[in-house]
Amino acid sequence: MHDSTLERGQDTISSDRVDGTAVYGSDREKIGSVTNMLISKHEGKVTDVIVSVGGFLGIGSELHSLPWSKLTYDTELGGYLVSVTADQLKNAPSFSDSERDRAYDREYQTSVYDYWAVKPYW
Repeated sequence: MHDSTLERGQDTISSDRVDGTAVYGSDREKIGSVTNMLISKHEGKVTDVIVSVGGFLGIGSELHSLPWSKLTYDTELGGYLVSVTADQLKNAPSFSDSERDRAYDREYQTSVYDYWAVKPYW
């Protein structure tokens, strides 16, 4: 998905345009795609994105929560660039599609922020 909106100088985007956007690793190779954004109920800011890795058409893929601060939009790639490798993401805390509620669990979120050495938003 190539987002020409950001190229035109706008710095906001609709959530439906983020879902499905490719995520590229530090080697600029695609490592997954965004499936959802998590938004703080109290501050109204995006805190994390859920990235789907592997699988076929969403079946058998692993889901990973990544702190929003780890992503940078790259207009050349037409997706989000993260300064991590595919292996680092594969070794990060993950969950399956049937465990989606886990993404909201504070214990899981703590493990995510610890793994990525990012200060938690809470």
